[in-house]
Amino acid sequence: MLPIERKNAILQRLMLDGRVIVAELAESYGVTEETIRRDLEKLESEGYAKKTYGGAVRNESMTLELPYTVRKQTNVSGKKYIAERIGALITDGNSLLLDSSTTALFTVKSIFEKQNLTIITNSVEILLDLPQGKGWSVISTGGTYRAEEMAFSGSVAERTVSSYHVDYAILSCKGIDLQKGITDTREPFAELKQAFIKSARKVILAVDHTKFDQISFVHLDDFRGIDIIVTDLEPNEQWKQLFTEMQIELYY
Repeated sequence: MLPIERKNAILQRLMLDGRVIVAELAESYGVTEETIRRDLEKLESEGYAKKTYGGAVRNESMTLELPYTVRKQTNVSGKKYIAERIGALITDGNSLLLDSSTTALFTVKSIFEKQNLTIITNSVEILLDLPQGKGWSVISTGGTYRAEEMAFSGSVAERTVSSYHVDYAILSCKGIDLQKGITDTREPFAELKQAFIKSARKVILAVDHTKFDQISFVHLDDFRGIDIIVTDLEPNEQWKQLFTEMQIELYY
């Protein structure tokens, strides 16, 4: 395993479990404890971890954004389930706005058999992964490229999105809260998703169970712009009552 692969694997474990122990990581990856300590020092310098005696804990900063390669490997089964539920809503000939989330990437994989779709996306990985010969029309938003996200954002991307009207916008977020609404980590992507909402006939919010009762840095929407929410586990009664009051369709 390359050092960067090991560091990302440690980060994934840290995000899922909230803490890691040096001795356990050293045994798991077959390296010295000193090597693991250096990995944790790098994660701390990047803002993802806080070192503790014998290990590290997750940094709970609301401005923290995980690398795309790590997010892609987090809660894969839940994201695939959500993507399949979203894919079932899409029919031949639909036009779609897709954000740069890993769930959106899985959604594309779930609709490979659909014909004559129009796809507009700011995700570079989605652009690279699209099937050939399906009669699909594919439009990139362009804009400012952010390598850590493998995605475009900024005013150019927003103008592109705003110039179209689509059947569905499929987007994600970093947290949803009963009082604070829908929040995200970075302002440029939150603003682009707000443009998604304005340009779609129906807006689908893909949100796995880990995002419920979480608040991130930037306000995205108060649920009024959302038509459908798709998640991987049944929400509690408070959430279901809110979705009913807001006339939001819920799939799980």
